[in-house]
Amino acid sequence: MIPNYIQQLTQAEPIFQNIIVRYGMPKITTRKAGFGALVHLILEQQVSIASAKSCYIKIENHSPIIPKNLLLISNEQFKTLGVSKQKTLYIKNLAQQIVDNTIDIENLHTLPNEEIFKKLTSLKGIGSWTAQVYMMFCLQNPDIFPVGDIAVQKTMQELFGCTTIQQMEEKANQWKPYRSYATYILWHHYLSIRNRSV
Repeated sequence: MIPNYIQQLTQAEPIFQNIIVRYGMPKITTRKAGFGALVHLILEQQVSIASAKSCYIKIENHSPIIPKNLLLISNEQFKTLGVSKQKTLYIKNLAQQIVDNTIDIENLHTLPNEEIFKKLTSLKGIGSWTAQVYMMFCLQNPDIFPVGDIAVQKTMQELFGCTTIQQMEEKANQWKPYRSYATYILWHHYLSIRNRSV
């Protein structure tokens, strides 16, 4: 059975219907919320998913991924695990903020969307893309549009002729309150026409 949110999106946007007919249903990605998920997303910034996953596994094999443990890993050790100096700084800063109770990652889901976004982007190394993808994958928010994502931008240009961020956001506003699921369809199209899997 096709979920209600997909039915509404395909009725609002015939191009989405064509994508699903041609390539099947999009994969809805979920991840367990928390510190580990944010570390993983930091590692995914500007590198391939496979590369980030490999790096994450190396850290995990070295030490359980909890804030106090990662603070004990030296910068040199992080380097041998494949983590750049910049990302090491971001991960350690995040860990320190949690240890100091500056941010309560475990209870973010209880806050309004705007507050979640504000708290996440206040952390060094966590920009709009990382915060939005965390809200999509980990908090399962149905109405997020990560317009900074390169695949989203390319697909919006290919399918709808959008050439500016403003045009993309205006188009995406037509898909409220299910912009997250619309994004999954966009990613599905992007990967499918390039013969790549999730």
